Amino acid sequence: MKALPPEIVHFFHGQQFVIVSTVDSNNMPHNSCKGIVDIDKKGIIYLLDLYRGRTLKNLESNPNISVTVVDEHKFMGYCLKGIAAIVDKKLLNPHVIKAWEKKIASRITHRLIKNIHDEAIKGHRRHPESLLPKPEYMISMEVNEIVSLIPSHIK
Repeated sequence: MKALPPEIVHFFHGQQFVIVSTVDSNNMPHNSCKGIVDIDKKGIIYLLDLYRGRTLKNLESNPNISVTVVDEHKFMGYCLKGIAAIVDKKLLNPHVIKAWEKKIASRITHRLIKNIHDEAIKGHRRHPESLLPKPEYMISMEVNEIVSLIPSHIK
């Protein structure tokens, strides 16, 4: 397990979602958007998945996973690679669900504020986050590698 520097933990917490990559039975990559619930600086990332779809199926047969975040405005990003474990929703601590609900409320607030500031360019009017189902399971990812996506000539 690889410890996460505070600046990476802070960077990930500052993003609204992450891109999770898994590998399917044909060794083809699969990407999906997920929400981070928590990050342990010791090197564990906790993600909630709202569906029992391809990501779950892929992880059940191949636990290799990567989590990527990019901030286009800051021109920086990171890819964390590691091994995933599945935690069924029946085993989730109630504080995990509360943390998820808080994140959803934060995302809706963020969308509203952005819509107010960007008068000319309105975002989605229905606040799709409010329509998301409850989490189906949690992914616990042990980080083994940190890849900076910041171009070397900018670092």
